[in-house]
Amino acid sequence: MMFVRRKPNKSGSVSVQVVQKTKDRRQVVIKTIGSASDESEIARLETSAREYIHAKEGPSLPNLIDEESALEAAIGRISNAQVQVIGPELVFGALYDRIGYGSLGDEMFRHLVICRLFNPGSKLKTADYLERYLHKTYSVDQIYYFLDNLCHGNGRKTRKSGDTKTKVEEVTFRHTRKVVGGEISICFYDMSTLYFEATEEDDLRRCGFSKDGKHSCPQIFLGLLVASGGNPIGYDIFEGNISEGGTLIPMVEQLARRFGFEHPVVVADAGLLSKRNIAALEAGGFLYILGARPKSESAAVKSRILGMGLAYGDIAETESSTGRRLILSRTEKRARKDARNREKGLARLQKKVRTGQLTKQHINNRGYNKYLRLEGDMKVSIDIDRFEADAAWDGIKGYITNTDLAPKEIIASYGNLWYIEQAFRFNKFDLAVRPIYHRLRNRIEGHICICFTAYTILLEMERLLKSAKSRLTVNRAQELVKQCMQYPIPRRTQRRKNKQY
Repeated sequence: MMFVRRKPNKSGSVSVQVVQKTKDRRQVVIKTIGSASDESEIARLETSAREYIHAKEGPSLPNLIDEESALEAAIGRISNAQVQVIGPELVFGALYDRIGYGSLGDEMFRHLVICRLFNPGSKLKTADYLERYLHKTYSVDQIYYFLDNLCHGNGRKTRKSGDTKTKVEEVTFRHTRKVVGGEISICFYDMSTLYFEATEEDDLRRCGFSKDGKHSCPQIFLGLLVASGGNPIGYDIFEGNISEGGTLIPMVEQLARRFGFEHPVVVADAGLLSKRNIAALEAGGFLYILGARPKSESAAVKSRILGMGLAYGDIAETESSTGRRLILSRTEKRARKDARNREKGLARLQKKVRTGQLTKQHINNRGYNKYLRLEGDMKVSIDIDRFEADAAWDGIKGYITNTDLAPKEIIASYGNLWYIEQAFRFNKFDLAVRPIYHRLRNRIEGHICICFTAYTILLEMERLLKSAKSRLTVNRAQELVKQCMQYPIPRRTQRRKNKQY
């Protein structure tokens, strides 16, 4: 079996060799392709070496950078031996250029994005990675200064048209439009919270309802708009104590105006459901599918819904209390989940009632407190009859829409909201976007911009893996790409003889 090996020379250059492993595990040099000190020239020599192996042994790994079709095929056939030849810079860098981010012409931005994909961490770890693996010496202060100037202005109201965030979104949108077939007919919107390891608040980092469960930590809201397949369109950040409902319209209108795409069908969950949002969407000419709250409808509508006697698998349509289309469905899976949640809520209430933690101030319609009632002047108890009556709603899900789509299409479109859940999972876990240790707004925006770009690259890798019908998951492919950088040539060991990558 032949493979490509880099060998450091005394002069500081690197020789690219074709090596064959014998039965007794010795490595015999078959051919020396050439020597170079420039990374791009070394990559060219490695391509020649692979072509030599191809001529001798048959098909091998194609050139990832020169041919787009070769990239798709290579990603789909990643294996340990092949990845050790490619390297994170070549794989992620090729994807970076494929999407179009290379047109930004910013070397440090490129390095920070690839580092986020390969080794997400603090800026100190980033500086160490850049020096160890790319031989790029940047101090932590230089990285911080770069972040300070990455997104000009102080927030979306004063942002300049030429800042990096704007350029990144423009490149991302062009790529997304190409991937989805040239027209964005449907988009998905959601928000998530990103917390800070800090105690003090400021104008941006504010304490509020935390979806991460970090209620004592200051946070920001990240709003994300994606097309089908989870392909990103744009993003924005908001103050940590803002209401979710007030973020949808400004962001959708701003992106539609900037990119000039036709008004797509906007899909969002019930957190964005409000009379003001619906009125603004309709005034802007947008079609929408929003998660509804059937139990919050008027008494007449609720009576009508329960009178339908929906069985598992049934789909029905009626009119909401505001006169809009209300699509209803009932599933056994959701019914089990609703029943389980109600029982958990009841158990928590019973525990608090026994320990005397609840007073009449807790009697309201917030969550499962609606099952509380007041006996006499002071005693708080649980209304079991109301709890049991609520079982009639188990499994019922509603959707408010102004589209002409069939009920099944509406339900299917809403079900694709998992695309955006996947986007947040990629950012929070794979790219370690949280917790955020920055304090200044421009640095926070720069950090989010880098993570957004890295997410787009990761999603493109996943798309190519699926297109090639590879059995690899994107996480496994990402891990394989990382492994090839375990044996770099640090500057202090470049002159060491017989050093093998």
